[in-house]
Amino acid sequence: MARTESNMFPLGADAPLFSLPDVISGKNVSLTEQKSDIATVIMFICNHCPFVKHVQPELVRLANDYIPKGISFIAINSNDAVKYPDDSPEKMKEVAKEFKYPFPYLFDETQEVAKAYQAACTPDFYIFDKNLKCVYRGQLDDSRPGNEIPVTGESIRGALDQILNNEPVTVKQKPSLGCNIKWKE
Repeated sequence: MARTESNMFPLGADAPLFSLPDVISGKNVSLTEQKSDIATVIMFICNHCPFVKHVQPELVRLANDYIPKGISFIAINSNDAVKYPDDSPEKMKEVAKEFKYPFPYLFDETQEVAKAYQAACTPDFYIFDKNLKCVYRGQLDDSRPGNEIPVTGESIRGALDQILNNEPVTVKQKPSLGCNIKWKE
């Protein structure tokens, strides 16, 4: 497992638009139809990464806490499913059902979406405002596998709370750390 940090997408940049297959519903989901009029959280995750496994229950809690407040969540897996069969759409669907994902789990087979977002690792997080401008990118919180810090989602929760209070996002934005995205050759 290569420990890789986020590239830290530029604040204020527009969210690259996409339409990808949702492994849960079997339908294509686009950012424009899924976006929120308040904020949209985009998460690059996968199934096999220990960093994602470490935070998975919190991702579901976070989404369940903020979806009722009008925040949209979208998870995207961009890993090479040929070399990493645990990240195949079939396995993605199993994981989504097991954890009861309340958000779409999209498969980026061409990896074009990950490239557009400059995603580097799993997990990697982005928050876009109602105009799809980047207001946060980086980590979920300070917890990492083995560092004994509890998983709370503190960084993302702080940013979302500021957005919900119509305040600028001032939480410290630290890069996420995780497994590198498994790029195709």
